[in-house]
Amino acid sequence: MQISKENNKAQPENIENKALSKSVIENVKTIILAILIAVIIRSFLLEPFRIPSGSMYPTLRVGDYLFVTKYSYGYSRFSFPFGLPLFDGRIKYEQPERGDVVVFRFPQDTHTDFIKRIIGLPGDKVQVKHGRLYINSQRVERQEIGRYIIDEYVNIPEFYTQYSETLPNGVRHQILEISDNERIVDDTEEFTVPKDSFFVMGDNRDRSDDSRIRVGFVPKENLVGKAKFIFFSHNDKGAIYKPWTWWQTIRWDRFFMGIH
Repeated sequence: MQISKENNKAQPENIENKALSKSVIENVKTIILAILIAVIIRSFLLEPFRIPSGSMYPTLRVGDYLFVTKYSYGYSRFSFPFGLPLFDGRIKYEQPERGDVVVFRFPQDTHTDFIKRIIGLPGDKVQVKHGRLYINSQRVERQEIGRYIIDEYVNIPEFYTQYSETLPNGVRHQILEISDNERIVDDTEEFTVPKDSFFVMGDNRDRSDDSRIRVGFVPKENLVGKAKFIFFSHNDKGAIYKPWTWWQTIRWDRFFMGIH
């Protein structure tokens, strides 16, 4: 029996096609595995966030990039990409502590992430009177540190007074105040925090939309995670079209800084 020359020529081509198909399949498997690993890390362990606004100065600055731990308070639908409604409530829930800096989904638009500090726990009464914070009718202590200037990502430098504030559980952090007489935010009603919700405020007290205005109470289901540390940070002092200025934009001293 004779084999045609055409068949003899086809055999190497078939081998090459099979090898190519196998290589493509392996590459696809590798890509899918990489995506799955990234989704698992992002959903259950760490997720990066960028600070776009000045509501958390001096703790967090515009241009900070930070990691949020997803496991700190358990998991809800908002722990997963796109907020898929896989289940209701939270599983493995651990209640945040007063003073934690948290990322959460904006209650009025759950596609938007906010970052603030937890001030009031469920059942607490929170009020601001003449610029001073009161929790359960007790005035929160603060000590003046000095002047603070924000001169980046703004058209005109802004001047503040910087304070060290100590919450009732002993957590100490820094805040900024333009004055104690700013409209709306420095004199509020007394808020009673509902069950399974939290009262949040920005550390830049007079430049923050938070539970005093707009945001309201944050349901525990909306919590995404706890802000842990900054892994990169830059200011606006350089220009993308001037490579020799790039080094000036990097805030080297903020790399791997813990968030308190």
